[in-house]
Amino acid sequence: MTDELEHLRNALQGSAPEPDGKARDAAIAAAMAAHGEAAPEGRKNVSTTFQGSASTDRPSKGTPRGANLSGGLIEMLTKAFSWKHVALGGASLAAIAVAAINLPRVMENVPPMRPEIANPAKPAKNTPSTAFPATKATDQHLATRKAPVAEMKTRRLKRFPAGAQVMAARPAPTVVAPMTTREIPASPAYVEQGRDRFTHFEDNPVKRVSEQPVSTFSIDVDTASYAFVRRALMEGHLPPRDAVRTEEIVNYFDYDYPAPSDRTKPFRASVAVLPSPWRQGAKLLHIGIKGYDVKPAERPPANLVFLIDTSGSMHAPDKLPLLIRSFRLMLGQLRDDDTVAIVTYAGSAGTALPPTPVKERAKILSVLENLSAGGSTAGGEGIRQAYALAESAMKKGGINRVILATDGDFNVGIRDPEQLKDFVARKRASGITLTVLGFGRGNYNDRLMQALAQNGNGNAHYIDTLNEARKALVDELGGTLFTIASDVKLQVEFNPATVSEYRLVGYETRRLKREDFNNDRVDAGDIGAGHTVTAIYEFVPRGARGWLDTSRYATPSAPAKDARTNEYAFLKIRYKLPGEKTSRLLTRPVTKRDEVKSLAEAPDSIRFSIAAATFAQLLRGGKFTGSMNWDDVIALAADARGRDPFGYRAEFLNLVRLAKSAAAMEPQRK
Repeated sequence: MTDELEHLRNALQGSAPEPDGKARDAAIAAAMAAHGEAAPEGRKNVSTTFQGSASTDRPSKGTPRGANLSGGLIEMLTKAFSWKHVALGGASLAAIAVAAINLPRVMENVPPMRPEIANPAKPAKNTPSTAFPATKATDQHLATRKAPVAEMKTRRLKRFPAGAQVMAARPAPTVVAPMTTREIPASPAYVEQGRDRFTHFEDNPVKRVSEQPVSTFSIDVDTASYAFVRRALMEGHLPPRDAVRTEEIVNYFDYDYPAPSDRTKPFRASVAVLPSPWRQGAKLLHIGIKGYDVKPAERPPANLVFLIDTSGSMHAPDKLPLLIRSFRLMLGQLRDDDTVAIVTYAGSAGTALPPTPVKERAKILSVLENLSAGGSTAGGEGIRQAYALAESAMKKGGINRVILATDGDFNVGIRDPEQLKDFVARKRASGITLTVLGFGRGNYNDRLMQALAQNGNGNAHYIDTLNEARKALVDELGGTLFTIASDVKLQVEFNPATVSEYRLVGYETRRLKREDFNNDRVDAGDIGAGHTVTAIYEFVPRGARGWLDTSRYATPSAPAKDARTNEYAFLKIRYKLPGEKTSRLLTRPVTKRDEVKSLAEAPDSIRFSIAAATFAQLLRGGKFTGSMNWDDVIALAADARGRDPFGYRAEFLNLVRLAKSAAAMEPQRK
């Protein structure tokens, strides 16, 4: 029965359609006669059965193409086969019936085809050549159908016993690709392009104290680099070198530095000098700063504008959907007297939610949940509207902040980083600060995000998981929103009488000129409530072998007679209290009394921060880490893990192990 149905299918598909119904009847009758079957009465009016759909005329308006064809085919099959055939081949007949029932839906998506002719070079008489417009695709389809009616009249099917292998030498029948419905794909997620952009920088160089005794830089409390590095390692590869900013790896963790007790002195600096694990004979100058922690009840009311990127590049699970869930977490931590507004931008920017009290959480959540991604990225215009909205709802003496959530792909409107930096720098003078939340990878513009955060007196985070969102927007919400000190600058002057060479570990993108330290018009980093900041110098005591060769022509300088030989350096910290325009100054000498005899005797916070600094330097190639390797970092961090309530330090240990495995696949990064 299967062979019989196959023969009939080949007859229907392989025969060239004739321009009239009589020719079709003759073709099918010939095929049945070739099989040895007498045409029953029901087969005499086959053309009538197929009337309207298999004819050269187009179907009538409102009738799906193939509807009459499928109905006629069912009727023909019912009349054409005896009950013997139904009993023997019921399964096959059922399959054909199902196909016939579904044929109208199939035919709706299939373009009409012109009738074939036996000799393409010489059209048959009375066959209108323009009945159906010729297309290249149609011609290719017709070229594959090479079984003329004459061949079908003489072909006989050979029968083989059950289970026997078919060894016939006749040519294989031409296979015609089945017609399928034209699928309309769902809107695809944004395809990552591998275009992550980071600011290129080289490691800080070694400096000779006799030539450059003073080092000046702006503090940094951003943590975006750590989260991006984590994502890369979790995906099984090392991050780009420029994605690794050592200070952000170190400052990702909270450290138990002594905290201030007075808001008028918003932070306290602690200093330690200890042997360097990276170079024999060198020492580390470790500076730890702890900011004053504000209780939730003490926090002033907040006026927040969520500036959300809804462009097409945000259409990925780790972008807009994660962004929405992140803001949901943050919304749960805000007070009823806080206000939230939402500005979205894609091809253009617009206000999705005017300033709304947080007590109307259902209204805010409804707007968030209905956001969708699509279009280009008019980020510059979005920033303009967000600041305008923040100004309209300004809370005097409160927190006024724009929170930008994006992958940084600005391609419409203001795109030049310098113009955007100038804009947010002008706006910070009005008291509106900026926080940047980065999402996704493959198209992430870290370079622009860092520039905006630094010039907007804010901070930058990279949100790769919901847990990271909880850390930045829930656990550390006070530090993210409430600034306790702005324009914080550090300056260290090394004593040439006791120190010959030094280098600053990290802060390459935060370096300042020496004259910038006392200039209150020069912007610097801010410290949020409860934040900790760590800075590490490696230096070579006078008389020890350093990195630099002795100059052939320079005359060795003798220590000054009045030199303070018990001092290694002098630390100065300049900062402004919120709302003030004039900076304040803290100073502290670094003396031999600050020395710790060995690394093992240092507090856990200091040792863990050194492990983090080593990890970051190894990721950047290990130029200054000496013989220390991944296993040394694991041992040092595990021994200094200490209190770890949220598991961040345990996660760090796993990341070091992943980096070790990934580095083994990239020998040049070992």
